[in-house]
Amino acid sequence: MYKIGEFIYPWGSGHFTRMMRFHEAFSDSMKEEFETHFSSKGQVYQKILEKFPNQRDKIHNILMPTPIDGKFGPSVFLSLLNFLLPIAKNPSIVNQIVYYLREERKLYNKEKFDLVINDGDMGSNILAKNRNIPSLFITNQFRPKLYKSRSYFYPSLYFIAKQIAKASKIIVADSPPPYTLCELNLNFSKEVEQKVSYVGHFLNNKNIHKNPPSDLEKIIQDSDFGYWVRTGNKSTNEGTGERYEQVFHQDEMKNEKRIISHAKNDISINSVLGKDGKRFSISEALEKKVDWIQIDVGYLSEQEKDSVLNLTKYAVVNGSHTVMGEILGGKSKPIIGIPIYDEHENNIKWAEKKNLGILAKKTQDVLKGIKAIRENYEKFEGNLLDFSKNFVSNGAENTAEIATKILEEKR
Repeated sequence: MYKIGEFIYPWGSGHFTRMMRFHEAFSDSMKEEFETHFSSKGQVYQKILEKFPNQRDKIHNILMPTPIDGKFGPSVFLSLLNFLLPIAKNPSIVNQIVYYLREERKLYNKEKFDLVINDGDMGSNILAKNRNIPSLFITNQFRPKLYKSRSYFYPSLYFIAKQIAKASKIIVADSPPPYTLCELNLNFSKEVEQKVSYVGHFLNNKNIHKNPPSDLEKIIQDSDFGYWVRTGNKSTNEGTGERYEQVFHQDEMKNEKRIISHAKNDISINSVLGKDGKRFSISEALEKKVDWIQIDVGYLSEQEKDSVLNLTKYAVVNGSHTVMGEILGGKSKPIIGIPIYDEHENNIKWAEKKNLGILAKKTQDVLKGIKAIRENYEKFEGNLLDFSKNFVSNGAENTAEIATKILEEKR
């Protein structure tokens, strides 16, 4: 029986989403028996426990070092302090690294993996290389281009890239060039390029089981609206939401309908704001035929998300690679991007250069972006059609094929 290690970096939800789609595709493609061990921490660890409640002994809570949350993404100041000092219940980074590598080493020594798949976890890459265990590193960034305000991060970026390069194969979760959305976040060296595979985005390509339309789906039928997406860990999500709110308070937004996905497992968020300023539950709004301006949802079901993306005129995002892939490639809808990190800005700049969307750094940029998309919709549609034709969405399946081939060669 094969033993597989799946190591998931816990900063943000994209790593978890990709790995779960890979795991499902790998399980479908593997003909021989195998056992998987998962490793992560925090919310991602809890999500894995919820998904596999009968496999608790194979789910490992290992405290991988992560930045300290700030108001908009990681706090540079607190994260630097945390290098040597405990901050916000986090031990010092030095102690975290010692603990993290020690615990992963114990897991490696005990389980003797035949193959490891690392989504963002560089420490596992090092351990695999030292033990001659084949490893796949799934990513959408290698050496991101940084802007002047973040240039002091370059030494750490080069260190990280060096550790990523220790993987047997680097799996880029994006379409091959020249349709690589995360192109500005890669910048591979010639030596590293030899082990790189562009497998495509890890979209959920399975047919969505169609249930009767929900009350939300009924409300938005025949409506003209924008889809505003909040994603990421706590600071990224809340920082994105705060920037959205600044836009909503502008006079130009008084009649611009929007649906906001909060990416939070909290049904109390679900509500409808009428143009008269009153709040209703979604069911009440449907029953009373409320003239709505805003719908807030904690989580959209897969069916609801599919309906929203089919009907929306545009989407507003923070530059998350996973979300941009779903919207630009999967649904051919233009985006307006309000970046939190430099990697977000790189993704959005690439999309803007290809006339697939608009970069918005300020509130007024968002308003101008909405107007530009509405006035030039046919131009965006044409560019999106070309991008969609060359968009590779079965990255999970392609990665599973690479993984099974490695195991077959080991046999």
